[in-house]
Parts: sequence; structure tokens; C-alpha cells
Amino acid sequence: QVQLVESGGGLVQSGGSLRLSCVVSELSAAVRTIGWFRQAPGKDREAVSCVVFSDGQTYYGDSVKGRFSTSRDVAKRTAYLQMNNLKVEDTGIYYCTVGNVPSPGYTCYQGGNYWGEGTQVTVGA
Repeated sequence: QVQLVESGGGLVQSGGSLRLSCVVSELSAAVRTIGWFRQAPGKDREAVSCVVFSDGQTYYGDSVKGRFSTSRDVAKRTAYLQMNNLKVEDTGIYYCTVGNVPSPGYTCYQGGNYWGEGTQVTVGA
């Protein structure tokens, strides 16, 4: 069972920045791509960004392109989501997930096989 732990959420003003981290319990065939999703109250879950652990290929959702960037540190089994120029509409619970397909587009479309508990991001006006 792969375990994921997110951290780095919090309250920030519009235009501010936050960096989320996701630590994965193992690197294995089950952990080829790591993704970030978010869900705001009353809305569907939305793919934010995904990154392939081995080569760093990335995918970004249209609403975050140019503002968010994702990276990974294989040695630390950690993925990061740097969020800049945050907007009120970025508010939500951010989850990380891992999938066994080495494709950021696929993982961001399908979601992964394992999920973290989530971390709250709140952007004030």
C-alpha cells in the first residue's frame, strides 16, 4: 500500500505564493507519475498538475498554466507544487496521487491509484 503525505497548505492573500509537498512512502512500479488534484466546495475534483518521476515530464491544467509549477526530488521521494500568483478561485483541498503509468496526461485525466489525505489551501481576497 503506497502512502502519501501532503503538506504546505495554508491561508494566503490573493497574489501570494505557497509550495506544497507530497512525500511518497516508496518508489516502485506503482509510483511512476505523481499528480496534484484539487477540490473546492460544491465543485468536481480538478486536475492541477502531474509529473513523471523518472524524466520530469509535466502536465498542467489550463487554469494554472503559467502560475503553478511542479517538480520532483527522486532521492527524497517528494513532489512539489509551487503555486504563484494565487487567486481566490484556487481555494480548495489539494490532494496528491500516484499512478503506475509514466504519463502525466494520463494520470491527470484518470487520477492515480493511491491518494493522500489532502491539504487545505485558502486564498483570501
